[in-house]
Amino acid sequence: MKKDFLSITDLSNREVYHLVESAVYLKERRYFNILENKTLALLFEKPSLRTRVSFELAAKELGGNAIYLSPAEVGLGKREPVADVARVLSRYADIIAARTFSHQTNIELAKWASVPVINALDNSEHPCQALADMLTILEHKSGFKGVTIAYIGDGNNVAASLMLAATALGANFRIAAPAGYNIHHELWEKGLEYAENNNCELVWTKDVKEAAQDADVLYTDVWVSMGQEEEGENRRRTFKNYQVNEKLLRICASDAIIMHPLPAHYGDEVPKDFLNHAQSVVFDQAENRLHVQKAILLHLLGALGMGINA
Repeated sequence: MKKDFLSITDLSNREVYHLVESAVYLKERRYFNILENKTLALLFEKPSLRTRVSFELAAKELGGNAIYLSPAEVGLGKREPVADVARVLSRYADIIAARTFSHQTNIELAKWASVPVINALDNSEHPCQALADMLTILEHKSGFKGVTIAYIGDGNNVAASLMLAATALGANFRIAAPAGYNIHHELWEKGLEYAENNNCELVWTKDVKEAAQDADVLYTDVWVSMGQEEEGENRRRTFKNYQVNEKLLRICASDAIIMHPLPAHYGDEVPKDFLNHAQSVVFDQAENRLHVQKAILLHLLGALGMGINA
């Protein structure tokens, strides 16, 4: 039976850890000829730098192929029904990574596709980013237990997946967000379940100082995501006191790391040049997208462990 990866909740806690651990191994050795004659279809409704390049290279460095399909070429649900696209691509490709506006589109793709479907970002979650984030935290903090992640800003798709991955691995997670901007309640409830099972903390607060106090990781994302441009002025007013800056960093642990999934809107969620700070690890995060996506491809294609010792 095929596996899909639409949400962190599609993985057991053990699988989350195993994928991160496998990515460590894949990063150290980089090139493997495991996916020879396998093709990844990249189906994008949104443009991307990191997602496209990291997935294409992941497939190629594992010995496979990747083909990119832009919004103009496919027109999901407009030029052609999602169900038809899913069934056609299943006849050509071995696995699909879809970057869509709506989580429902990814659900429908997975329903009709006979090959695995990966959520490469939608409005609900960004699970590939979260696994790369956890790999980055592991590299800089040598583990997850007792690590406190402070997320400041909008409880968006990035925040939701990061919360789920963190609590699945036993890390503490605090989010500071205005009322009405916390993580969606269904995913929040799942995070509470993970936190209870793994004996870690999950907290929402409106107070940025409460979230950041003694935190090991200071994380933020854009206030205005792609597709929310019309809300830009209102969002900037709402989040004006939620900027991650030097003042907030000073109340974190002295060796706290600064994280952001990129691209950044300088002057909004972070000041200009702040991501060049000595404690910033944002380009480690960006690189680690490549390595975790290799682990995801191998996991979904049943090849994790074939030719590697991860």
